[in-house]
Amino acid sequence: MVLAALLLVCSIPQMDDAAKLGSDFPAAASETKTADSKTNDASASAGLPAMPTPKVKSDAEAATPNPAGQPFQPVKPAFTRLQETPRQRKIWYGLLIAGHSGAAFDAWSTHRAVSGGYGTESNPFLRPFAGSNAIYAVTQISPTVMDFIGKKMMVSQNRYIRKAWWIPQLAGASFSFAAGAHNVGVVH
Repeated sequence: MVLAALLLVCSIPQMDDAAKLGSDFPAAASETKTADSKTNDASASAGLPAMPTPKVKSDAEAATPNPAGQPFQPVKPAFTRLQETPRQRKIWYGLLIAGHSGAAFDAWSTHRAVSGGYGTESNPFLRPFAGSNAIYAVTQISPTVMDFIGKKMMVSQNRYIRKAWWIPQLAGASFSFAAGAHNVGVVH
């Protein structure tokens, strides 16, 4: 599949090559004129009256040449993606810090409880890591997923989902802090 994609990309002509070809054409055409044709044009136009200068620029002079050599202008997209506001971004970062802090607190308290023999890890996915320091890294996966979901919900096209973007991050942080508090209570 990668090979097919590379072949497809390599077979498409590059836009800058087309612009070079288009810009070289008038220069090549002007070079083909002979000295005789230049003298004939000058002698023929010498007998004619001079053309007055126009007061308004023509369309050809007013239009700026397109550097890419394309005959069309870009069109405004029909679909624009929503962007988060600066306030939402600050709240998102605050919830990001809270979620990861809660996960670190939960990991610390779980490691302490399991290492001291006060209990066992009830989550089967975290159980293999509960007795080692790897639990600190593994518990950061859930807040990362919640951060990603919250960010996607923030720019969703559905207005109800867009208004509830903060719920996954807040729920994850709350559960982590509650689990950490429970573990500390078990140890004491």
